[in-house]
Amino acid sequence: MDEPTVNELVRAWVEGWIVSRGAADPVDEPWGWSVDVGRPEQVARHVLPEPTEADVRKLVAATTAPGTWLKLFADDETVRPWLGPGWHYDLPGYLMTVPLAAERPVVPAGYTLTSWRRGGVVRVLVRTEDGRFAARGQLAVTGATAVADQIETDPGHRRRGLGSLVVGALRDAGHRDGAATGMLVATPEGRALYSALGWSVRASMASLYYAPEPTEPAGA
Repeated sequence: MDEPTVNELVRAWVEGWIVSRGAADPVDEPWGWSVDVGRPEQVARHVLPEPTEADVRKLVAATTAPGTWLKLFADDETVRPWLGPGWHYDLPGYLMTVPLAAERPVVPAGYTLTSWRRGGVVRVLVRTEDGRFAARGQLAVTGATAVADQIETDPGHRRRGLGSLVVGALRDAGHRDGAATGMLVATPEGRALYSALGWSVRASMASLYYAPEPTEPAGA
């Protein structure tokens, strides 16, 4: 079987992400997809799996609404010259995949692991023995692909194997639901953890949002 293209991988990630976040169905565009997210800080996003300077400049010129995001599958330095005033960088991302298989992650002493399903999403929660939050993550399965999302560990509980526990539990859930490939977009910090757990980087992603500077009132 041929390796999936970046376009196919990004489309699979978008499909899982919208289920995980409860966003609108993606709208096909000549350059990729537009997604209504519906949050104050992120009203909508445009996802370009193979961004070109012409397409990005056209989107930048047409954007007037704060809370518009661009997800460009290219390095930050590549797309930086294409932007205009009011655009800001979020952390870069890395699209990563891993083959899924049955797993039995071990819960470290002093913690408990629970999971539940709602609206097509599996959620995993790690707590201390007295019930305090320690770590979490969620997973949306869309056919052969399972997209992991919003994986986080409380700063006071890092370096105790909880990230590995959450990722292992999500990978196992995706395998049991019939998915063959796990997928996520990692932060630079998360990339190191996932690489150590067998995930492979498939593409870099520049993440940008539009937040123009407020205009000073006349006569100020």
